[in-house]
Order: sequence, then structure tokens, then C-alpha cells
Amino acid sequence: MKKVGIVGHFGFGHKLLNGQTIKVKILSEEFQNELGSENVMTVDTHGGAKRVPAMIGNTITMFRNCENCMVLPAYKGVLVFTPLFSLLNKFYHRKTYYIVVGGWLDSYLNKYKWLEKLLKNYTAICVETTTMKNALEKRGFKNIELVANCKELPELFVCNLQHGFIEPYALCTFSRVMKGKGIENLIYAIQKVNENAGHVVYTLDIYGEVWKDYISEFEELEKDFPEYIKYKGSVNYDKSVETLKNYFALVFPTLFYTEGIPGTIIDAYAAGLPVISSRWESYDDVIEDNITGIGYEFGNDEALIDILETVKCDPQKLIDMKENCLRKAKEFSPRAIVGSFIQKFF
Repeated sequence: MKKVGIVGHFGFGHKLLNGQTIKVKILSEEFQNELGSENVMTVDTHGGAKRVPAMIGNTITMFRNCENCMVLPAYKGVLVFTPLFSLLNKFYHRKTYYIVVGGWLDSYLNKYKWLEKLLKNYTAICVETTTMKNALEKRGFKNIELVANCKELPELFVCNLQHGFIEPYALCTFSRVMKGKGIENLIYAIQKVNENAGHVVYTLDIYGEVWKDYISEFEELEKDFPEYIKYKGSVNYDKSVETLKNYFALVFPTLFYTEGIPGTIIDAYAAGLPVISSRWESYDDVIEDNITGIGYEFGNDEALIDILETVKCDPQKLIDMKENCLRKAKEFSPRAIVGSFIQKFF
């Protein structure tokens, strides 16, 4: 039997564009493509504590009906679904999979050590990066599998790439808008470079959903934007290539050291955009230095300014990376990743 149940934050009935929700939906859709929709059952974790009884009931139903049961929990969800999966599996003896979103699980286990024993009994803990795989194996895990983040995006051909860039160079961000993603650091850096030059070297367009706890602060920040910085709102992930393809580069100034494989970088690669990024923990798993992007010291605004100054003097270095980015994007195809998963475990 190849029937699969997926527990995750689908947010049915809501227009949610965060990385967690997008990954859950993409994986679910690809499993349906591979196995047929009648063989895929979903349990939506959207709704918080008030929906926990319904979630538990739906998860029990899933275990009754699905041989393969997987969960993609957020921070709090790990504390609910890890013991729930373990309890249910004493009765139903299913194959269980924890699909890790992001790179925070290792540090999370420092706080909740009791989870380790339960997680080691899963069929597989699927992580996005070799950095995470190595860290968990040092803890004694024997069930770690490398399963990259993925996105099904329109294919852009080399002939469609734009190469003729002149000042001002159009930069963009394409992720959740919040302080932790480094948006204020990037704004500061671009303003500094433009001020030093005495003219506009870079423009910045900001795409993405503004984090609910950051809305009022961002609105105040936006009031002081110079004319070369604009907030462009949210874009559905399936429109990312069309939106991004004419930009010079994407900037990913994250201040979250334990990022996994950010979906925004897959978006950038599919659009032929090289990435200027802070060097978070798993940077080397995602960006090939001087081939698909350029990195700077994590959390160092002056290093970001230096990178922008360097690129200003040699923009062709980034332009020459565009074809490499298209090649790299093929590594994150949902069909290849889910197909390989099914072949190995089902």
C-alpha cells in the first residue's frame, strides 16, 4: 500500500505565503501527482490550540488509513505531534517520517532533549542540508535522510536571461518581511552605498508578506523610504519567476543562523538571479560561492556594504553567474525529490 498521510500547516481557505506552508503544499501536490489524490490524506494544523482536538482526531484517522505517515511541524507542533506519532505507532505500526523545515532542529533538541528518543524511532528524519544531517548524526541518530527543499516553478531558458544591466542595478528581496530576515540591515547598506557614491547605484524592491508582529514597525520604516526603495507586496510562489527574472540580483540578508534551504533562493535560481547573502549555517549547502552567488560575514552590515561596493565596480561578475543559477535550480525539482523518496521508502 502506498497511501500517504501528511500533517502540516496547509492553511486551507487562507492565502498564506510563508515558507512552511508553501513547502507543505508543494510536497502534498507532488505526492498526489505521483500516487493519485485518492491515496494522499492531509491534516491541516492551521488554527492553533483551539483546533488541537480536531487535529488529533484527524491524525488518528490518518494512522488508521495510511501506511506512510509524515509530519512537517513548526516549533510548537514538534511538541504535540512527536509524542502523538509515537503513541499511535504502538498500535498501527506505520512508517513515520518527520520532514524538517528549516535548520533549527539540532538547537531545539538542546532545550527538549526528551524528544531525541522518540525521534530516533521514526523511519526517517528528513533534513534539508548536510550541515543538519551531520549535527543530528553526532547526537547518535541513525535515521537521517537528506531531502532538499523543492519548488515546481516555470522553466526559464538561457535565451530569456537579461544581461544588459546598467546603473542603477535593480536588487530585490523575496521572503517574509521581518527584522530577523535582515531587511533593515539591507536598507541601511543600500542607502550607505548610494550616499557614498553621490547617486543611485542600487534600487531595492521588497516582496513578501509582512510578519504580523512587524507590521506597525515596518509601516513606520516605509514612511522614510527614499524613492529608490519600494515595498511591492506579496506574490504567489508560482509567479516568482515572472516577477524576478528582470532583476540584477536577489539579496538574502538573513539574521537567522539556522536557516535550511530557503525557498526564496530556489525562486531566485529559477529566475536566473544570483544571490548576495549572509553566510548562515548552511550557506555552503545552497550557494556555490562565486558561481551562483556571493556571501558575506553573517550579521556584519559593513561586510554587506563592502560586497555591494565590490559588485558596483565589477557588475559583470554577477551577470556571468546567471546561467549557473538556472542549472542549479534543476536540483530542487519536486518531481525528482518526491520520486526518489517514494522509490526509497514506499
